[in-house]
Amino acid sequence: MRYLETQALVAEYFRPKLPHIWCPGCAHGIITKALVKAIQELDLDRDRTVVVSGIGCASRATGYLDFGTVHATHGRALAFATGIKAARPDLTVIVISGDGDAAAIGGNHLIHAARRNIDLTLIVYQNGIYGMTGGQYAPTTAPGHVTTTSPGGHVERAFDLAALAAAAGATFVARSTAYHFDLTVQLFQRAIRHRGFSFVEAISSCPTYAGRLNGLETGLDALLWMRNNAVPVGTGQEGDGRFEIGVIRESEAPEWTEAYRQLSVKAQAGRRV
Repeated sequence: MRYLETQALVAEYFRPKLPHIWCPGCAHGIITKALVKAIQELDLDRDRTVVVSGIGCASRATGYLDFGTVHATHGRALAFATGIKAARPDLTVIVISGDGDAAAIGGNHLIHAARRNIDLTLIVYQNGIYGMTGGQYAPTTAPGHVTTTSPGGHVERAFDLAALAAAAGATFVARSTAYHFDLTVQLFQRAIRHRGFSFVEAISSCPTYAGRLNGLETGLDALLWMRNNAVPVGTGQEGDGRFEIGVIRESEAPEWTEAYRQLSVKAQAGRRV
């Protein structure tokens, strides 16, 4: 049934006859399917839905998706998306980014998009590595992990991206994994429906670089690691390598495009007086 569902989603929402560019075992395809399934169940109008990405393995998803899509420059997906949303607040704008794209070169855009509470949905495909450019460590690489640029083990602490987004002002923050597919679909739906800046960290995998150097040789090994280390939000079981999944924060605050529209109306009224 899952196979037939996937074939139907590909036929409806993907551009035809594009070569597959993700490595065998990479979980980015699972997360992309979850996004498309969420869009299908929300019955979004493809002509009024824009998907923006930057540079990296995850960001190649926009090449597949048959929406209005933008493959932007490295780290600047949120800047492009902000411009689109400011010009056309009526559009649904979704941003796909990798953890390096979002939290390293794009980190400043992340905190300010969250602070502004602009009505965008950012989905970070978080695999803890720079996969496309050779396996360098990323802001989310766990301490001790071996990468091509930390062959003796990584010594820096990793960003908790969900905590970072919440601290910066994001009004919807959630985390899931490629293993927890149905939960990921549900969280994507809630994020897209939420009025304000929504952040979803989707834990993915990179068997080519991160996995094979750190005891997770196959895509299945990575999925089982996600199953064994993800715990529900609020249970107090996180720590020692375990992490929370579910809705981490949901609140309300003035949305940027609406606040800007109200300011513009006031300015126009002042000029007419």
